[in-house]
Amino acid sequence: MEIEEVALGRYESSSLPLLSLNHVSLLCRSVWESVRFYEDVLGFLLIKRPSSFNFNGAWLYNYGIGIHLIENPDIDDFDSCINEVRPINPKDNHISFQCRDVGVVKRRLEEMGMRYVTAVVEEEGSRVDQVFFHDPDGYMIELCNCENIPILPISSSSSSSFKPRRASSFKKAPTSCGFMENIMMESLSMDMLNFSF
Repeated sequence: MEIEEVALGRYESSSLPLLSLNHVSLLCRSVWESVRFYEDVLGFLLIKRPSSFNFNGAWLYNYGIGIHLIENPDIDDFDSCINEVRPINPKDNHISFQCRDVGVVKRRLEEMGMRYVTAVVEEEGSRVDQVFFHDPDGYMIELCNCENIPILPISSSSSSSFKPRRASSFKKAPTSCGFMENIMMESLSMDMLNFSF
């Protein structure tokens, strides 16, 4: 794997030409322990990873997003409290996944003996229930029903020209996500299917 660092001049556009979120990459002490967690707890599927990588890792995919695990047995050197019971803090860095039923999530986490905390966000009569817990390496995971709060651009910002794609250009997603979430997830799914090895 070759890494190239590029010094950029001033970019002509007001923002980078992004399409969607492709994946989240996480360091882990044991790839296979983390793979089991992301498969068994969150329902991700192990997918083919380029054989040209010269380090141990794994790729998983589901819900229109990839999780790339990179094994680093010395991860404790970077985080001295990794073996301690870490507090679950909803204000910490985390990955959030939308779910259909927060009650089912809590029951299943309890059945698995996993620690979690809950939070509630209320906005203009809408309610979002959140569940936070850690993966085997201490990364925070959130599961929520975030589609209950609409995605609305702030008109006074530079993103006031926000124009979502027409819904007719996408197939209906099989989940109960909101309009924008469906568009974002379908776009990400199509992008993920286009990668090559």
